[in-house]
Amino acid sequence: MKGPRAVTALRIARLVLWGAVFLSVAGLGLLLWQHRGTPLSGLIEPSYGDIGGPFELTDEDGRRFASSALAGKPFAIFFGFTQCPEVCPTSMLEMANVMNDLGDMARDFRVYFVSVDPERDTPDLLKAYTDSFDPRIIGLTGTPEEIAAVARAYRAHYRKVPTAAGYTMDHTASIYLMSRAARLTSVISYGENHGVAVEKLRRLILAP
Repeated sequence: MKGPRAVTALRIARLVLWGAVFLSVAGLGLLLWQHRGTPLSGLIEPSYGDIGGPFELTDEDGRRFASSALAGKPFAIFFGFTQCPEVCPTSMLEMANVMNDLGDMARDFRVYFVSVDPERDTPDLLKAYTDSFDPRIIGLTGTPEEIAAVARAYRAHYRKVPTAAGYTMDHTASIYLMSRAARLTSVISYGENHGVAVEKLRRLILAP
């Protein structure tokens, strides 16, 4: 049986460990560094600085897509892959439900699903995948270099993880909510409360 001293020592060790983790993350500024669906903090509308930026990729119809086409339009962007077992399908289904709850307000809103697995995610596969959730979710792919450049601009993390069957992808799990000026205003974290997610998107769409 653990005595009082042992329990106290364990608590101190835990506090020291969490303090070190917090200082490390804060010092590096990795607010969006998530692995396999680890929830982001519950902060709403924090300051995200210069996260985001112009990009050019290939859309799910095989056409070149430039972010300049989004000028003046709010949008969401997510980094994932079609063979993702949980985070991606859950996040895209939730986003479809959020847009449906907003009705006509979200009729012209778009979510851009950027594949971090261009080796397997062809435009045709992306289109079939995103359309299975909602036609307002648009798949984007590109060369490994193009994907890496967009991920850097959005501070998104991803990496290939070997498995017995081949490989999977470890990746940031947040949905980025971008303003009409292409600035990050908020995120919908993996596992976010549905009502909070609806309100975040509502505010994004209504913002001038």
